[in-house]
Amino acid sequence: MRVLKTEDMKAVAYPKINIGLCVLRKREDGYHDLDTLFYPLTGCKWNDVLEINKAEAFSIAIEGADWDPLDDLTAKAWRLLRDEYGIGPVSIRIRKGIPVGAGLGGGSSDCALALKMISSLYGLNLSNGTLEQLAGRLGSDCAFFICNTPQWGSGRGEILTPASIDLSDYEILLEIPEGSHISTAEAYRGIHPHIPEVQLRDALAQPITQWKGKVVNDFEASVFPSHPEIAALKQQLYNEGALYASMTGSGSAVFGIFEK
Repeated sequence: MRVLKTEDMKAVAYPKINIGLCVLRKREDGYHDLDTLFYPLTGCKWNDVLEINKAEAFSIAIEGADWDPLDDLTAKAWRLLRDEYGIGPVSIRIRKGIPVGAGLGGGSSDCALALKMISSLYGLNLSNGTLEQLAGRLGSDCAFFICNTPQWGSGRGEILTPASIDLSDYEILLEIPEGSHISTAEAYRGIHPHIPEVQLRDALAQPITQWKGKVVNDFEASVFPSHPEIAALKQQLYNEGALYASMTGSGSAVFGIFEK
């Protein structure tokens, strides 16, 4: 995400993919410890557009959403900044283009972008580190979208470490099964936390041609039995020549990495 000028109150939020996602253990607080690589899809055709401006009273409108806008993460982002820094109200308009329930982090991306935009709008000039801390309070993977660069995610996804993986020499094809929406709760119902024999960072250190079968999204074992169409779409990407293919997040989107 780019740094915004004060007068520039319209910006685009892009999705992410998870390259490998290991569910290691369930925690006492009810969350799970994860190990994953977050990879941004900047420039993806699936994106959300946010417009935020100062206003006399807070308002939010979301095109393409079927939930209460006041419960949206962007509304929570404004309320958090209001409570922490005493800023005034804003009007938020969002056009949703990132599919919901696809594991692409659209809501988290919107949340992070809203924090950056409102910080700029009210001249808070918050550092990325501060914005990441705030984003982490709103959602597990929200903090990733502040810098929107490849990062290792651990804890519940909010503990971030820069990753030196660059896939710019490859083409990433993203496919979203029509009519398949996977809730996080559904995906976790069939999950069996475990420590993998090969650590994710070790597996991803190998050439991409060696990732198949070694770089694993644990949610596939939970989701594929009840959603065979997603498994079929992953196999289709391999049939089309993908070097590596996987479901992202808790589904339902899948991606393939191809030679350009």
